[in-house]
Parts: sequence; C-alpha cells; structure tokens
Amino acid sequence: MGRVQGKIALVTGGARGIGAATAELLAAEGATVIITDILEEEGKALSDKIGGGFYPLDVSSESQWQRVISSIEKEFGRLDILFNNAGIIGLSEDLGSQDPENISLESWHHVHQINLDGVFLGCKHGMGLMKKQGGGSIINMSSRSGIVGIPGASAYASSKAAIRNHTKTVALYCAEKKYGIRCNSLHPGAILTPIWDPMLGTHPGTREKIIAGIEAGIPLGHMGEPLDVAYAVLYLGSEESTYITGIELTLDGGILAGSAASPQKAE
Repeated sequence: MGRVQGKIALVTGGARGIGAATAELLAAEGATVIITDILEEEGKALSDKIGGGFYPLDVSSESQWQRVISSIEKEFGRLDILFNNAGIIGLSEDLGSQDPENISLESWHHVHQINLDGVFLGCKHGMGLMKKQGGGSIINMSSRSGIVGIPGASAYASSKAAIRNHTKTVALYCAEKKYGIRCNSLHPGAILTPIWDPMLGTHPGTREKIIAGIEAGIPLGHMGEPLDVAYAVLYLGSEESTYITGIELTLDGGILAGSAASPQKAE
C-alpha cells in the first residue's frame, strides 16, 4: 500500500518545479492528485501522465478558489491533502526592483496577492471542505526567506514570513474547533528549480559558477532537489504525521543551523 493510498490531494502551482515533483510522488504513493496552475498546457500534460485532474487556478482569486473546491467536492467528494505551493519571488515577472528601498507599492501588493493571499484563500476554502469529512492536512509553502531577511527580495521574504505565522494560526484554530485538520509550513532553502533562473542566468559557465558559490555556503555542500521537498509533503500528508500540526519544517542543507565556519580550538 502507498503511504497516501486512496487520499485526494490538491497541489497548487503543480505544473513544474517542486509542485510537479510533489504531484508525481503523491500519485506514485497512491493518491489521486488534482493539479492547479496558470500554466495550463504544462499542468494538463502532467495530469494526463499521472491521472487525477487539472484545473486552471489563479490562487489570488477567491472566485476561482471557490470554483475549484466546489468542483473537487462534486467530482471526488472530499479533500485530504492540500499543498499550497504556488508562489513567485518577483524577480522574473518584470516587476522592477524588489529591494525595500526601491520596490513599488504595486509590485509589493502583487507578490503578496499571489504568495500570501493565495495561501490564505487555500486554507480558508480548503478547510471548508475538509471539516465536512472530519479532517485533512494542509501544507503551506513558506521559505527559508520567511525566517531570515532577503535584501533583494523584500516582498517575497515578507509574504513567506506571514505564511509561516498564518500556518500556526490555522493550526490552532482547527485544533480549537476540533476539525481534525492539521496545518504545517515548509521552509526550503537553495532548492534548484526554475524559480532560480533569474538569479543564475542562462550562460552555462556563469550559471555553474554561481551555483558553486551558493553551494559553498551550504553545510551539506550541495543545493537541494524538488524531490527533497516532495518527500516532506508526503510525510505531512500521510498518516505518519497525525500528531504534528503548527510546525515549520526547514529543508535547507543546514544553512539555518548556523555558520559552517564555526569557532574551533587552534591546534
């Protein structure tokens, strides 16, 4: 039996990167996976490959969330796992500077609408369906950047920090209401996905040099892969984690554990 056999799972931003890796892993472990994304062609192609279903979804739109959740209830009757994964950094969307001095208010709002409002709406409408069946697992995508500051991506860091806190609020609320719904956040750092492309560039030599520089600051010595995060979603969505709610799970190769260049006694 798969670790999530028979469960119904929804993955936002599931067309590529971490979302796609998670959708494939959950399906391989027995779940029926519904993928949502604004990348319709890629999302449908992956859905055709793994089965389940695909719905186009702009996560910042409440009416679209209502439509998707209503469709899932009609077609599948329940929702067991919700992975609120969709998000942007703001560096590849032609939004201008993202540092705290020069970012525009419009750009600030746009990043928060997708990242933070998208998670808020997912939690709100996801728990509305989950409570009818007596439980479920909500996993919210935060970031290492939700714990530490990022000078060149201020809106992204702010939105991810808010997701970190809102996750705990949802976890406590659902526990208080005895909904049987757990809510946890993930905090990946240095996971090599297409979201890194604006920072790494496209020239092979330059790209590899930048990656090497990043890896030099990671205690484990290498960047992570989407599957590293997918396995965390699998665990939090499975029955193996039924006593876990309100946590923040860091997946960053040890970056937040402290400096790799720690003081040592001279020989």
